[in-house]
Amino acid sequence: MEDKNFYITTPIYYVNGDPHMGHVYTTIASDVLARFKRLDGYNVHFLTGTDEHGLKVYQAARDKDMTAQELTDQCSQKFRDLGKMFNFSNDDFIRTTEDRHKKGAQALWKKLEEAGDIYLDKYAGWYAVRDEAYYNEDELYEDEQGVKRACPTGAEVKWVEEESYFFKLSEWQDRLLEFYEKNPDFIQPQSRKNEILSFVKSGLKDLSISRTTFDWGIHVPGHESHVMYVWIDALTNYITALGYPDEKAPLFEKFWPADIHMVGKEITRFHCVYWPAFLMSAGVQPPKKVFANGWMTVEGEKMSKSVGNVITPETLIERYGLDGSRFVLLRIAPFGNDCDFSHEHAVNMINSDLANGLGNLAQRTLSMIVKNCDGIVSARNALTSEDKDLLDEAYQMLEGVRVEFDAVRLHKGFEVIWKVVSAANGYIDAQAPWTLKKTDPERMGVVLSVLAEVIRCLGLIIQPIMPDSSEKLLDQLEIPQNERNFMHLSPEYALKAGTTISQPQGVFPRIVEEDAA
Repeated sequence: MEDKNFYITTPIYYVNGDPHMGHVYTTIASDVLARFKRLDGYNVHFLTGTDEHGLKVYQAARDKDMTAQELTDQCSQKFRDLGKMFNFSNDDFIRTTEDRHKKGAQALWKKLEEAGDIYLDKYAGWYAVRDEAYYNEDELYEDEQGVKRACPTGAEVKWVEEESYFFKLSEWQDRLLEFYEKNPDFIQPQSRKNEILSFVKSGLKDLSISRTTFDWGIHVPGHESHVMYVWIDALTNYITALGYPDEKAPLFEKFWPADIHMVGKEITRFHCVYWPAFLMSAGVQPPKKVFANGWMTVEGEKMSKSVGNVITPETLIERYGLDGSRFVLLRIAPFGNDCDFSHEHAVNMINSDLANGLGNLAQRTLSMIVKNCDGIVSARNALTSEDKDLLDEAYQMLEGVRVEFDAVRLHKGFEVIWKVVSAANGYIDAQAPWTLKKTDPERMGVVLSVLAEVIRCLGLIIQPIMPDSSEKLLDQLEIPQNERNFMHLSPEYALKAGTTISQPQGVFPRIVEEDAA
C-alpha cells in the first residue's frame, strides 16, 4: 500500500511583537489536523516558525535599541515557548534567518530570474510597513486625521520611491485564473476565494520584490545592494524547510506539494496570488490548498492594548486550562469565519460540553462499573436495538469527523463528536442502570459495558483536540498505548469483557466563577 503523506503549515509568525491569541488560534487548528492525520495512518510533517526580516522588524529593533538579530532571537524563542505551552506537535520550526532558508530563498530568486520574470526598475507607490505590503490608490482611504490607510487592514501607508527589482506578476493573470479553475479547492473558504478571484480578474500589476533603503533581509544574489522583499523571502519557508533547492531531498520528495497552508485572512493575497505565481515561474508545483481563517475579536472589539482586552496565551491557560483552551478556541465559532471570543461563552461551553457532557458521562459510567460491577467490564450479550444504535453511531463517528476535518470544517467535526456524547447521555438516562441494579443486574452490566465502549471511542477521537485529557480517559479504561490510533476505532478492538477499571478521576473539571453566588 502506498504511503499516505500529509504536509500542513502554519503561517510563519512575524517577530515584531509577542505571541497573542490569534497566533494560538491558527496553530491549534493546524495541530489538531496534524494529530488527526497521524492517528489516521498518515506520515505527517507539521511546520511552523518565525518570519524575521523586513522593515517592520528593522524599525522595531531600532526603537528598542537592539540589533535586528538580537530582537529576532528573543522573539522567535517566545514562539517556540508557545509551542511547548500549548502542546503543539510540530515536526519542525523554521526561522528565516537560518542559513538553510537563505540558501533556498536565493535559489528561488535565481529560478525566477532564469525564467525571465524579474527586471530592474524604480518603484514609486504606497507601502504599509505594518503589513509589509504595497497597495494601489483605489485600495486606500483617509482616516479622520487625514492619514492615508489601506482599506483591507487599516494600516497606515507611506509613499515610497526607490530602485527595485520587479516580478512580472501582470503576466500571470490568465495562468493564475486557469490554475484556480483547474484546482477549485485551492482557496478556502469560499468567501476568501471570491475576494482573490475578484482581485486577480481586476488586473495584476508587476510586484516590487526588493528594497535598498535598509539591509535587514536576504540579499539578492549578485545584487548585494538589494534585499529581497520580505514576502518572497517568507513564503519560501514552506519549501526551504523541506530541503529546497534540492528537489530530490527526502522531505521535499515525500511532502511537497503541501496539502494545506493555514493562514490568517489578511495574508490570503500573498499565499494565493504571489506564492503560486512564484512557484510556477520556478517550475515548482503550487500547494494543494490555502485555508484562511478569520480574525478574532474579544467581546465584540478588536484586541487592543489601549482598550485593555488583549488575552495572552498565558491568560487562556490560567482561565480554561490547556485542553480547555484548545477545545474552546476551535468550538466557539465556525473556523474560517471571524470569531468573537467571549469569556462567558467560553465558560458555558466548557461546563456544558466538557464537564456536564463528556466528563459527566465518563465519570458516572465508570463509577457505576467500579461500585456495582467490582470494577469489571461486563460482556455485551443480548444487545438491544438501542444498544446497537448507540454503538453504531460511535463507530461511524470517525468517518463523519474525517469528512469534516478534511474540509477544515472543524466546528462540524466537533458537532459529530458531541452528537455521540449527547446520544450516550440520553441512553444512560433512558436505560437508568441505577434502577436496573435492583431489577435486572445482568442488563445493568450490559448497559454499562456499552457505555464504556462508547467512552473508549470518544476517548480515541478527541485525542487530536485534547491530548492530555484523552490520555487520562483512555488510561482509566486501561487501553494499551499501541491501541490508541484510529484503526482501533472499530468493533474488532472493542473494550474486552473482564477489563478491570479502577476508581475514576474527573477529567473535565467545571469552571466556577469566583463571584458566582
